[in-house]
Amino acid sequence: MTTSTRDRLRALPVFAGELPTFDPSTAPPRPDQLFLRWLTEAVDAGVREPHAMTLSTLGPDGIPSARVLILKNVDEHGWQFAVHAASPKGRDLSRHPVAALTFYWPLRGRQVRVRGHVHPAPPELSAADFLARPPASRAEASLGRQSQPLLDPAHLDEEIHHDPHHVVRHRRRQRPAHPIDQQRNPSPGRRTRAGRRPHHRTRLALVPPPTPATSPSLSLPQTIRTAVSNGIGLRYQRRRSRRES
Repeated sequence: MTTSTRDRLRALPVFAGELPTFDPSTAPPRPDQLFLRWLTEAVDAGVREPHAMTLSTLGPDGIPSARVLILKNVDEHGWQFAVHAASPKGRDLSRHPVAALTFYWPLRGRQVRVRGHVHPAPPELSAADFLARPPASRAEASLGRQSQPLLDPAHLDEEIHHDPHHVVRHRRRQRPAHPIDQQRNPSPGRRTRAGRRPHHRTRLALVPPPTPATSPSLSLPQTIRTAVSNGIGLRYQRRRSRRES
């Protein structure tokens, strides 16, 4: 007998192992403080890429889109992330400056949801973030074409290595004309993403989507954007028994 998808999914283990407890009465007054505490615990527990988050935006057709980005910073003003102003997510935020962020740390049984208005960060913050990247990463940012088809990844490598001293000579350059996602303070010894950044994407549609309206032209592209939290959901997942599942 063929196992149905439903049965196969129900048979998968959920939150296996012991999970930490959480007493809401011990939560600090500000949500960013609790988030940073949970983030630190996730890092210490060995959660892979705990700073990866799902960014959800609203498209011109009214249908939400989601993709995974890297968290740049968190403070009392909100959650910071980087986008390319000309990318689909950048255009979404230009039309509708609202977003939702979702973090999921399965080893800790915790989920964090942030939603609110999104504001461009000051240009000097974007410039500092760009200059903090290693030379090869800045070269990729200057030459890459985020969210655009790349027929042959070798073409990007050729452009980056065509003049290996380009970024060194332009070390004081503030940021690329069309900034892309940036990474703050990369760890020493970490490989640069040049040659490995392009994604392999296949877009499938169950029905023909409606034709989106023509997007307005964008003014000064901003790299760093801050999501100001109107509401944050901190969810603690306790271990469920097979009877509950």
